[in-house]
Amino acid sequence: MPARNVWPVCAVTGAPTPRPMSSRPVSDFLRHHFRHFNAAALVDAAEGYRTHVDAGGKMLVALAGAMSTAELGLSLAEMIRAGHVDIISCTGANLEEDLFNLVAHDHYERIPNWRDLTPADEQALLERGMNRVTDTCIPEEEAFRRLEAALVDEWRAMEAEGRRLFPHEVLYRIIRSGRLEEHYQIDPKDSWLVAAAERDLPIVTPGWEDSTTGNIFASHVLNGDLKSPHTVKHGIEFMTWLADWYTDNAEGPGIGFFQIGGGIAGDFPICVVPMLEQDLDRRTPLWAYFCQISDSTTSYGSYSGAVPNEKITWGKLAPDTPSFLVESDATIVAPLIFQYVLERAEAGESA
Repeated sequence: MPARNVWPVCAVTGAPTPRPMSSRPVSDFLRHHFRHFNAAALVDAAEGYRTHVDAGGKMLVALAGAMSTAELGLSLAEMIRAGHVDIISCTGANLEEDLFNLVAHDHYERIPNWRDLTPADEQALLERGMNRVTDTCIPEEEAFRRLEAALVDEWRAMEAEGRRLFPHEVLYRIIRSGRLEEHYQIDPKDSWLVAAAERDLPIVTPGWEDSTTGNIFASHVLNGDLKSPHTVKHGIEFMTWLADWYTDNAEGPGIGFFQIGGGIAGDFPICVVPMLEQDLDRRTPLWAYFCQISDSTTSYGSYSGAVPNEKITWGKLAPDTPSFLVESDATIVAPLIFQYVLERAEAGESA
């Protein structure tokens, strides 16, 4: 790992002369100040990410929680465009909520005092069509319903064509059609889904059925508007597709695993390796890098709170796999790591 805290030296005193705080890159700031505990783990994880991709390794990013509503697209989109993300595993909520933010951002409401809301306050938000995610309310009419018409048209067209697609492929078609552009309320460069569509990035969305768009799809199947629940691919088809993708990309420097949060977005893709090894008897390289950002309490029986070492016993990581755990708020940690990786990449290219 490169030495930290290397600054220009004063010609008079010989003492280090750090640049003014305002002109210092974020990566330099982190290397100087983030020296211990979770702060040091953040820097180590970022350095490990950079080392892995510099060596030609690929990276899977797993998005749990409400990262899209937290507008992680501001930094993730740039990571995707820079080629530092090769595949994403995310919940259906994160897949759709980046698009909701793209077309309805001006109608979102932030609730700074959300901890003080009473049940009556929450009911009042519901009656105004505002669905709360921590401190942010997603506007139902402007977000969900604006996208629903485009989705239903795509699903009907797919049935007419006899075509079956994964959820992200449906959204890619809508984005590329330009149908929603008149509704854009943020710069599309800040949408990670738009960036992913530009690169035709593969996305695995386990449990898509429990998202708003998954619910909308199910409702149109139930009312007979759509003929088959199989028009949109999901479930086992995701796992079999991922198994082939992993097999095709795991040789050489391998594939890293950058997990934001816990739950199915991380649980689903990481187990593809033991499935290939143990159930198919295929010799398969393990994940080549692992980092999890989580504020889940480390505990027995909690997968989201399990430390990386536990994954060794399941045949997912090796004892010498570079592994990192940053126990903190992902909305703080992930953008810092992404900016660190981007700046270190630029520094390497200019060196």
